Amino acid sequence: MHAATNNRLGAGMKIQVVGMGLGAQDLTAHHRDIIARADVLIGGKRLLALFSDSPAEKEVIGKDVGAVIAYIRRRMARRSIVVLASGDPLFFGIGAKLAEAFGPERVVFHPNVSSVAAAFARIGQPWQEARVVSLHGKRNQSVLLELLRSEDTLAVLTDPGHDPAGVARLLLEHDLGPFRMCVLEALGTAAERVGWHELRRAASMKFQEPNIVVLKRRHDSPDRKRPLLLGAPDAWFEHEKGLITKAEVRAVTLSKLRLCPRQTLWDLGAGSGSVAVEAALFITAGKILAVEKDPRRVEQIKANAKRFGVENLRAVQAALPEGLAGLPRPHRVFIGGGGRDLPGIITAAARCLRPDGILVVNTVLLKNLNAASETLRHLGFRTEIVQIQVLRGQDMPFSARLEALNPVWIITGIQEFKGSRGRGSR
Repeated sequence: MHAATNNRLGAGMKIQVVGMGLGAQDLTAHHRDIIARADVLIGGKRLLALFSDSPAEKEVIGKDVGAVIAYIRRRMARRSIVVLASGDPLFFGIGAKLAEAFGPERVVFHPNVSSVAAAFARIGQPWQEARVVSLHGKRNQSVLLELLRSEDTLAVLTDPGHDPAGVARLLLEHDLGPFRMCVLEALGTAAERVGWHELRRAASMKFQEPNIVVLKRRHDSPDRKRPLLLGAPDAWFEHEKGLITKAEVRAVTLSKLRLCPRQTLWDLGAGSGSVAVEAALFITAGKILAVEKDPRRVEQIKANAKRFGVENLRAVQAALPEGLAGLPRPHRVFIGGGGRDLPGIITAAARCLRPDGILVVNTVLLKNLNAASETLRHLGFRTEIVQIQVLRGQDMPFSARLEALNPVWIITGIQEFKGSRGRGSR
C-alpha cells in the first residue's frame, strides 16, 4: 500500500505499536508524537504509568493476550490505538501476536532498542553470532540445553519462573561445560545492575526483575565441551591407537542408518563410540546403546559422550551376541566390530530388530564382507553394499600428497515389513 493511501486511512484505521526500548529515555520525538495523538493507550502497567497524564483511554496488557486483541477489535474502527511494547515489539514481543491477529497491513511497528542489544552494549561485546532463547512463560529448557551444547554465546530472556539462578542450576545439573554468566538486572532504570557470576554462586542468588542472562563459553578451560557435529575430527574423540570409525566413513554410515528423533539405536562393538555419539544429532528423544566388551573402551565411550554433551547414550559392557539379552528393541543397528562372530551377531540383532528396521555393518575384511551380505540376504533383508575409499592430504616440503586409509565396506540390510511373519511380527 502506498504512503499516500496510508495517510488517507487515518490513525484509527491502523494499530500503532511503539517499542519503548529500555524506557521513556529511548523514545524519539516521533514516538512521543504518536503516543500523544492516541485515543487509546495499551501496555503493561509499568509502561502505562509513564503516561499517567495522558487523557487517552488506557488498557492494561495482562496474561490474556486474547482479551486485549478483542478489546482492540471493538475500538479500532473509530479510535486511534497505540500499543506500548517493551524493547523491540517484534523481538520476542507482542508484535507477532498483533500481526497475526490483524494482518501486517493493519499494524505499524516503530522498533526500538531490544533488551538483548542493550545487554551486549552494556558488556561491550558483539552479538551478531549470539543465539537468543526466550524462557518467558514457555517450557523452552530443551531448546536451551541443545544450544548450550553447541553455541559459544547465548542470551537468555528470563521470567520469574525461569530466573538466572534456575539457568545456572541447569548448566550445573547437566555438566554443560565452563560458561561465564552475566546477569543484567533492571536495565535502563536507576536500579540497573550488571555483574558476572560464578555458576555455583549464581545458582543460589536472587536477582531484580526484569533481567536478562548472557552466557559466554570459556575456551581457556581444559574441560570445555566439544560441539556435536557430523563428521567431527577424529582427534576430538578419545580412542585407542586409531581404532575409531573415521570421520568420512562415520558420515556415510549415519546416512545409511536413516535415523529419526525417537528411535532406539544399538551400536555393537562400539569401540570409542564415535558413531553412537554422532547419532545423537539425529536421535534427539530416543535411546542410543553402545555395546562394547573391552572395559577400557567402555570408559572411552562414556568420556566421549560427556565431552560432546550427549545424555541419551548408555555404554553397556558386554560380549556379543550374548550381551544383547534384555536391551530395549532397536529400530536401527550398527555393527562396527564382530570378527569371526559377525554372522551370529547379525542373526541375534536381526531377531530383535523392530519392523521396517535397518541394520548396517562396516568391515575392512573381505571375509566379513561376504559373511555379512550373505547372512543378511538369508535373513530376508534387502541389501546394499558401498565401498568407501578415503585419501587424506598430507603436506610435503614443497607440495602435498594423498595418503590412503583402509577401504571400508558398508553393508546395509533393509528389513521390509510385510505383516505378520517371523520376527517382523513380534
